[in-house]
Amino acid sequence: MKKIEIYDSTLRDGAQGEGVSFSVSDKLKIAECLDRFGVTYIEAGNPFSNPKDAQFFEKVQSLRLTNAKLAAFGSTAHKDTAPGDDEGVRALLAAGTKYVTVFGKAWKLHVDCILCTTPEENLAMISGTIKYLRSKGRTVFFDAEHFFDGYKDDPEYAIEVLKTAEKAGASALVLCDTNGGCFPDEISKTVRAACKAVNTPVGIHCHNDTGCAAANTVSAVRAGAAQIQGTFTGIGERCGNAAFTTVIPDLQLKLGYGLVSPKQLGTLTKLARYVTEIANMRLPATSPYVGRSAFAHKGGMHADGVSKNPATFEHIDPAAVGNHRSFPLSEVSGRSAVLPQLQAVEGSLTKSSAETKQIIDKMKSLEQEGFQFEAATASFELLVRKQLGRFTPHFEIDHYRIISSMDSLDGHTYIEKANAIVKVRVGDKYEITADEGEGPVNAIDKALRKALEVFYPELKKMYLVDFKVRVVSSNDSTAATTRVLIESTDGENTWTTVGASRDIINASVLALNDSIEYMLKDRSRE
Repeated sequence: MKKIEIYDSTLRDGAQGEGVSFSVSDKLKIAECLDRFGVTYIEAGNPFSNPKDAQFFEKVQSLRLTNAKLAAFGSTAHKDTAPGDDEGVRALLAAGTKYVTVFGKAWKLHVDCILCTTPEENLAMISGTIKYLRSKGRTVFFDAEHFFDGYKDDPEYAIEVLKTAEKAGASALVLCDTNGGCFPDEISKTVRAACKAVNTPVGIHCHNDTGCAAANTVSAVRAGAAQIQGTFTGIGERCGNAAFTTVIPDLQLKLGYGLVSPKQLGTLTKLARYVTEIANMRLPATSPYVGRSAFAHKGGMHADGVSKNPATFEHIDPAAVGNHRSFPLSEVSGRSAVLPQLQAVEGSLTKSSAETKQIIDKMKSLEQEGFQFEAATASFELLVRKQLGRFTPHFEIDHYRIISSMDSLDGHTYIEKANAIVKVRVGDKYEITADEGEGPVNAIDKALRKALEVFYPELKKMYLVDFKVRVVSSNDSTAATTRVLIESTDGENTWTTVGASRDIINASVLALNDSIEYMLKDRSRE
């Protein structure tokens, strides 16, 4: 089966996504990662659009790319302007890349309303720009912008745009679903017509406004497209672009196309998470192939099936894309899902053990009260120890009180202050401590740990990393059950605990209690 070229536009089209802002350093890091992954081309940006992209093209020359070729992106020369006099075209040449992608209009609506010119002049702009760049030694890819809408409006003119670019010397003709409004059957039909009309390789560039960008890209390849364009994780204008994290494994693992090596494909998940981290975004847990939940089996029947034969509920081996399966803990989990976590505490437990059923029953009972152990694995381990009779509390909170206030700085700006008093018992000894913090949870955390540090000095290394609150039963208004998740660390390890109560402070204290007990769990009682 033929090789498909990967043309990645994360650094240009992806940067147009709302909330995305790459620094020059960010773009250099991503370019290196995309190169290692094995993409064919990296669309590095529009050197005419902003100084940052122009600066990137200067610095990227120092990178030693082994797989990918850089491409600068821009438009055809403007109306009534010779290509050699056009600032945008000159900027493309100044970028210093061998490969250049220029976009031109393939929809008469845009020719009339946006360019305010004639269909004939639009063709001349396309032809003149490509010929000029070719005369300067550049390999030119032509993006036929709004091609699919243009084809629906006037198929003869849309095809003429492609033929004009081909005759001018374009090395690839990329069909763009710029509005993202097409469905796979439309894409297939139109791509076949385009491939039949021209001899130059055809590419595909889909946006995701109907949620079909990945499916449309796959359909285009099956219809004859030889180059796929998209962004690595699907970020981009409006609803984003075709996500290569979906398209590449779809084509390679499902349809047998050659895109990257199996070893490179095995880094897909790691790279996807790295790119989203640099973009200061979160990779959706449900992202196909690379999401945290892509191979998570929560239902009891699913987990049981996977434990017997992964093929029963997994369409591929997670390792093929660098991901792994997991078994979230919840009230719908069966014994097969919970068993690995149980055996981590007590290796002798089996699926049929009486203790296994007791633990699951207790977990389901607590989840009815608002607890959730899916993320709070530290609280789950403590629950297991308690049910097995292998847990002795290191302390007890005898009493606590919190006083919160809002202090005015200037009559308009207020800051929250909270004071906490805690009385703890360790064995037959008591300790009473007070502290203040930025909010009640911070105050009770500081006061509680200060009191316990008298007995357990190692707690000085512990601190909170994250604090999440969720209303579980919102229909109960102010009396609703609140779930609190607390992430803690000692500088080396990180763990998450949960608390639930109709009182948010009490829920927080329950989670804090578990967090401290988890850190002390392997400490021998004196």
